[in-house]
Amino acid sequence: MSQSSFPANFLFGSATSAYQVEGAAAEDGRTPSIWDTFCRTPGKVLGGDTGDVAVDHYHRWRDDVRLMADLNLNAYRFSISWSRVQPTGRGPAVQRGLDFYRSLVDELLAKGITPWITLYHWDLPQELEDAGGWPERATAERFAEYASLVAGALGDRVEHWTTLNEPWCSAYLGYGSGVHAPGRTDHADVLRAAHHLNLAHGLGTQALRAALPGRAQIGVSINPAAVRALTDDPDDLDARRRIDALANRIFDGPMLRGVYDEDLIQDTSRLTDWSFVKDGDLADIHQPLDALGINYYTPTLVSASADRKLPRRDGHGGGEQSPWPAAEDIAFHQTPGETTDMGWTIDPTGLHDLLMRYHRETGGIPLYITENGMACDDKPSPDGTVHDPDRIAYLRGHLDTVRRAIADGADVRGYFLWSLLDNFEWAYGYSKRFGTVYVDFESLERVPKSSARWYAEVARTGELPAPGALDAVDALDTVGDPVAD
Repeated sequence: MSQSSFPANFLFGSATSAYQVEGAAAEDGRTPSIWDTFCRTPGKVLGGDTGDVAVDHYHRWRDDVRLMADLNLNAYRFSISWSRVQPTGRGPAVQRGLDFYRSLVDELLAKGITPWITLYHWDLPQELEDAGGWPERATAERFAEYASLVAGALGDRVEHWTTLNEPWCSAYLGYGSGVHAPGRTDHADVLRAAHHLNLAHGLGTQALRAALPGRAQIGVSINPAAVRALTDDPDDLDARRRIDALANRIFDGPMLRGVYDEDLIQDTSRLTDWSFVKDGDLADIHQPLDALGINYYTPTLVSASADRKLPRRDGHGGGEQSPWPAAEDIAFHQTPGETTDMGWTIDPTGLHDLLMRYHRETGGIPLYITENGMACDDKPSPDGTVHDPDRIAYLRGHLDTVRRAIADGADVRGYFLWSLLDNFEWAYGYSKRFGTVYVDFESLERVPKSSARWYAEVARTGELPAPGALDAVDALDTVGDPVAD
């Protein structure tokens, strides 16, 4: 294998989530999720945007799957809308909702694309939030029932399953800073939510194992922080330790090792006594995994600080309250270097650090990059094409980092680019474009960008081209015509 090659059978995929792309928010029995409610709360989402239509994937999925095939993708990671298949978060499934996913999966398989399901990507049914949401144990129990329903419907077709996407965001941004749905701001609830998300993962994994064939592969996608200290000062190093506990070990500790580390418990003891952790919970959470998904965008740089008025540059929105419990005396800094349209520093070394860390700590669980990508201010040229050379450079740098981690011994088996389509970007509405396929949000026309054509060639050959080799992508005619309304 050459230095530019990826292993045989390496997955080159792309990813989306249900609320960001599906639309059809009130069709076929779907009821509101916390994001439907959050979008209708004045001031929460830029421009008052909603996911009511999003990019209408619910009606345009055949064309979108054709696009994936044209772009040589061999895997597609997507999430199930809990509110679409179990509208109240309890009780029987709605078959019309499940039929949508059955049809989508069948079309993917017919095109030779591996379906990769995520059960929860932040869109909790509103009725479960009304009953207390993730700070309540019952929500984890409801999740296991939901997992069983979806597995029963799709388990004969789908082999790859992910329980949760980025539980850190669900807990910390939803219940801490309030910049994500449901918009609550209670640091004690952050810790309760984190535990019950962990428990949902464990109970959900057990439910999937009971319902799925033995060949099924079950994992979880986390967004670990590559935490770095501003200086070697002992106080800065301790700030790094504390944020590592809050960002990473609060999830990978129970999931991978069956423990909450004592320093995490001590650091947060003024907020909670952790009595919500019941006997048997850690054993339930610590389930054998077939895959660990790593979502990565930018490193985290911290220092100790007594000045609580310093701007917080942690990359997680500008809410008045920090998402970080018991960390008021820690400062977050912008890491040096070029930034994306999100203001996130472009630094692939953080991805390498994380891949090698989890290679060491998982005992050999296969790793997948389940999200990685760049927001750019993409605009069509006069001829209708969309050129995004900055994204090509970003993808090349991060894919090269993946290849280097593999050479260094990490068992990395796939890369899912975020995202397939420009879409609804949560509290930023439609103002940020992560897609390698441009979407005109008025006509909903899809146009592959330069980066889509570049990535298509990488997926086709399994080779990372030298810088500049494929940048003149207009010469590539391997991708189909734009998909119009």
